[in-house]
Amino acid sequence: MAKNIKCNSCDNPATVHLTQIVNNQIHKVDLCEKCAKDKGVADPGGFSISDMFSGELDSSPGNENELTCSACGFTHADFRRNGRFGCATCYLSFETILEETLEGMHSGTHHRGKVPQVMLGRLKNQVKIERVERSLNDAVAAENYEAAARFRDQLSSLRAEEQSRSSLHSNQ
Repeated sequence: MAKNIKCNSCDNPATVHLTQIVNNQIHKVDLCEKCAKDKGVADPGGFSISDMFSGELDSSPGNENELTCSACGFTHADFRRNGRFGCATCYLSFETILEETLEGMHSGTHHRGKVPQVMLGRLKNQVKIERVERSLNDAVAAENYEAAARFRDQLSSLRAEEQSRSSLHSNQ
């Protein structure tokens, strides 16, 4: 039998258990029946999953110091209830709350994107080609023709490698 789990909002035994998996991390909220009803968990329209991430399940609605969007009048409680903002200005009005929420959900608040492995290989090869071209030009300018010949051969090899890689991926 499971051990007695207490409600996250009070000390009563939890009977409602919510679990969400985001980026292989498990987020759990345990509530008693009364707190679940007060938070709107029993009413799917009144509960937002963003409540779990923002850690705001304990906040009481109607707080007079609550943030409000200057453009549309949307409140933090509205955001918690709907999981959405009312307008574009809301992102600025709720910036601090939004950052806290996103940091809890993700490893950071700035998206850096991903580069496919094929492109990484091409970029690395392009950097090598540019470096060898500079070295070739420097060797020619210094009239060091032996070094220039080595750089020319190396450049030919890198370009052939790039060509074969390009033709390989275009055939797939």
